Amino acid sequence: MKRLVEVRELTKDFNGVRAVDDISFDMYEGEIVGLIGPNGAGKTTTLQMLLNLTNPTRGRIRIFDKELKSNREEILSQVNFSSSYISLPLSLTVTENLLVFSRLYGVRKPRPKIAELLKTFEIEDLKDVPIRRLSSGQLTRVCLCKALLNDPKILFLDEPTASLDPDMADKTRRLLKDINREKQLTLLYTSHNMKEMEEMSDRVIFMDRGRIIAIDRPEKIKEEFKGESLEEVFLKIARHL
Repeated sequence: MKRLVEVRELTKDFNGVRAVDDISFDMYEGEIVGLIGPNGAGKTTTLQMLLNLTNPTRGRIRIFDKELKSNREEILSQVNFSSSYISLPLSLTVTENLLVFSRLYGVRKPRPKIAELLKTFEIEDLKDVPIRRLSSGQLTRVCLCKALLNDPKILFLDEPTASLDPDMADKTRRLLKDINREKQLTLLYTSHNMKEMEEMSDRVIFMDRGRIIAIDRPEKIKEEFKGESLEEVFLKIARHL
């Protein structure tokens, strides 16, 4: 398999507090990697460093076999990100927001691409609605449209289904897996829904207190920690049993 992401000895300190502590891992083309752990484990900080939003205290990140820090623009043009907690300009409509991001990403013929994504996420009827009038679930779907505008090779997802009802969450998972298979899209995916993580992930990176305590397939992690499910393993780790 082709390695797309290489993280080595990554560490981040904030005012003397170590949020991420000497972590190393790889990600390969076409795989879905679940990044899980209790609150405060360092997941969000890790994502921020991978997106070059936060500089590491030390360590190295290579994406597409290039150093992230010195090739930021080239690398990030092939990467995207979505979160249930992202903010978009409230006064702009859904289409206006997506057109702005299309220009930022250099998308050719953005309007057909936007129409296709709105249809895919079943929000065509929202195209002329201002962002401020959307529910949290509708906003989540708009953010997923934004994240797929540039046909990224790597997609970072932070709690992408947290605000969705069970039906739309299931459709979203199926859609992401379809795109993953069809386009060999590589995903790094955080969620507190352990059933979702077990369903989605080829491999899981389990973090606790800033450190990686396990990297493996979900079945292997359940065996290692003697849990019937990832949720049971999560509870053992969160409660330090």
